[in-house]
Amino acid sequence: MRATEPFVVMAKPVGPVCNLDCAYCYYVEKKCLFPAGERFRMNPRVLEAYIGAYIAASPGPLVHFVWHGGEPVMAGIDFYRQALELQAHYLPEGWRCLNTLQTNATLLDDAWGAFLAANGFLVGVSLDGPAHLHDRGRTDLRGRPSHERVLRGLRVLRDHGVDPDILCSVHARNAPHPLEVYRFFLDLGVTWIQFIPVVRRDDIRGPDPWTVRPEVLGEFLCTVFDEWVRYDVGRLGVQNFLEPVLVAAGQPANLCVMGETCGRALALEHDGSVYACDHFVDAGHRLGAVPADDLGALLESADQLSFGRAKRETLPEVCVSCPVLGYCRGGCPKDRFPSTRGGDPGPNYLCAGYRRFYEHARPYVERMSSLARSGRATTAIMGELEAAESDERRQWWATPRNAPCPCGSGIKYKRCCLGRRRR
Repeated sequence: MRATEPFVVMAKPVGPVCNLDCAYCYYVEKKCLFPAGERFRMNPRVLEAYIGAYIAASPGPLVHFVWHGGEPVMAGIDFYRQALELQAHYLPEGWRCLNTLQTNATLLDDAWGAFLAANGFLVGVSLDGPAHLHDRGRTDLRGRPSHERVLRGLRVLRDHGVDPDILCSVHARNAPHPLEVYRFFLDLGVTWIQFIPVVRRDDIRGPDPWTVRPEVLGEFLCTVFDEWVRYDVGRLGVQNFLEPVLVAAGQPANLCVMGETCGRALALEHDGSVYACDHFVDAGHRLGAVPADDLGALLESADQLSFGRAKRETLPEVCVSCPVLGYCRGGCPKDRFPSTRGGDPGPNYLCAGYRRFYEHARPYVERMSSLARSGRATTAIMGELEAAESDERRQWWATPRNAPCPCGSGIKYKRCCLGRRRR
């Protein structure tokens, strides 16, 4: 059964197995779904069945394969060589495949760099900022820091001409340092980044210690956005900021978290099991499996369509009347666990942070959307802000290092805002 609209499958060639032991990982616990002694390797029969089924169910002419984990590099280069051969075998004439690999980059070497570059893979690298913030949550199985190895993997990719995207988790440890995190990526020469808020639910106590607090997330996004919109539009693509520009123009967002409904991003485990979503890999959301079931039929099944509509249909009243609902859309359903005092479903756990950010950014993203509609570059907003804020900026530039900081803190400028202001 061929789908009428594009969809994505996040394939897990090694299931939840990873060479790192990240403190906030939501996927490693999925090992409990499988029997003791499970090998956690996608066998050739499942791989071929998946590739054939995915191409057959895709509307085409582009079929986007996403290899995820765990750590998908652990499947080995030969696994992906076989995948490419199978894609070429099953692909209809005039169609093409695009492959994306999401990795922690610690296992990449020159052989990987050459293979990924030669075969046009898009690569996403998980990195949470400078070493002292990244290594607090992303250690290996022996508790050793991973930051240096991630940067080595990043250099391997760049040496082979692959410019990776960055996925930065925003959690309780790095969220209080928005400018330090953001400027680290600028100095690293990153060209595309997505910030992913960490929300982990402890069924007994509520959010666990790694979960970013809503108000801290709001401050993080607003602070980084203020820096980006004044200095870095066109230099660094921040998906969290560019998606609202699309929405302001009346276009659908690419990020599922900002979609009105969900259900078009399936998860495929190493054994062929198909689940409703990468964040809902559990017995209650298992749709079926390849090769036994038709992938397109699973996507359009009553259970999956109901799962997708529930995002919109279960919005609490406070969301329905919210002025920024068009941007937020209630956030990811996995984070809608708070309840009201009366026991009714409440808004997304991150609601206060999202609302603060979207209300703050809305005038700017609407202006950027207006610039694009009129045929002008969205980068023009930086010049407009520079002209509008010229007097204020001049005050900062003219302040001596040892003078009181213009922010009014009473502290010397050099010990207060000097290192945080860009000229």
